[in-house]
Amino acid sequence: MAIEEKERVSGELTRAPAEPSPVLPTVNPALEKSEPSKPALHPSVYVIAWISLSSSVILFNKWILHTKEFDFPVILTTWHLGFATLMTQILARTTTLLDGRKTVKMTGRVYLRAIVPIGFFFSLSLICGNLTYLYLSVAFIQMLKATTPVAVLLASWSLGVSQPNMKVLFNVSFIVIGVVIASFGELQFVLIGFIFQVGGIAFEAVRLVMVQRLLSSAEYKMDPLVSLYYFAPVCTVMNLTVSLFMEIPRLTMGDIYKVGLFTLLANAMVAFALNVSVVFLIGKTSSLVLTLCGVLKDILLVAASMMIWQTPVSGLQFFGYSIALGGLMYYKLGADQLKGYLSHGGQMWAEYGSKHPAMRKAIVFGVVLVILFLFLGGLAPRYAPNIDTLAYLQKTRNSLLGHNPV
Repeated sequence: MAIEEKERVSGELTRAPAEPSPVLPTVNPALEKSEPSKPALHPSVYVIAWISLSSSVILFNKWILHTKEFDFPVILTTWHLGFATLMTQILARTTTLLDGRKTVKMTGRVYLRAIVPIGFFFSLSLICGNLTYLYLSVAFIQMLKATTPVAVLLASWSLGVSQPNMKVLFNVSFIVIGVVIASFGELQFVLIGFIFQVGGIAFEAVRLVMVQRLLSSAEYKMDPLVSLYYFAPVCTVMNLTVSLFMEIPRLTMGDIYKVGLFTLLANAMVAFALNVSVVFLIGKTSSLVLTLCGVLKDILLVAASMMIWQTPVSGLQFFGYSIALGGLMYYKLGADQLKGYLSHGGQMWAEYGSKHPAMRKAIVFGVVLVILFLFLGGLAPRYAPNIDTLAYLQKTRNSLLGHNPV
């Protein structure tokens, strides 16, 4: 009863006219005035840039060390790291690319206990990697690099970062088997180069495991460019120390001028641009794309080595490297994920074929031609005579002009 009375009284009360309240805007004026954001670049741009720069750095280094006969791989690595140190310092002060370092709780204690030892193994991997170019072909080096995940796995078990797993070991065994077969098929095998490359892979594996163990917490997470900001200075000092004893005493200005100052500057710029492109690639693509990009880059480098330096690659190497690449993708992606991607890719390929049958046939034909070129190119040096092209052209020119060699 009391409740009904309260409701009746409240209904009879006359309400005072409410003051007009301001009408809330339905659209944010700031947003309304702002210009539409420009569309971001397609992920394929970052993929192409990374593959191009990554391949260019390897081919550029090989060309300088082998073709130009600049027999100073440690000095070349030191130059790259010194240039990277300078550029990261400039970018940190003029751009936002290195703002990620502000979230890293870097102290002198952390630098000495984590950055310095990791940088030590980083320097060793770079030195061994560049020394390898003096003895082995780019194609064979890329084949050996396929064992890096295996080395990382073994290093993580040895250092106690992860527990041994026989199933995982079985999965990566296909990579090892493929690389062993490719090594037996290598036509220009040099033991010292092979040892340098294996050492470089081992040092790189220890470095990656140390990063996982010492810098795995969220407060030390770094993108590749921030990592270069911290690691480049210490690696520069370490590599410079090694070069002082190994290479600088026999270096002359004639060796530098033989390569060219502009060439060395361009080489360092390409190497640094690669580190910048990695930052954008990781942020714009998935793990699948990263894996496929690495595999595609390795295949292109093998083909480029065959075309530029006429590197002989045997059919046995192709067979072994195919097994290694298949094992690498299986290990990184996993069986279930790989099956899903293959099924989805098959559907997309079928749909594309139904819409563009002529283009599909052209693509298949082109892939077959590339495979035949690589396979027959690998067999040709076994049977073709070893001809000095320059001497042959000079001899032909003299015969046409009627000149007799003295």
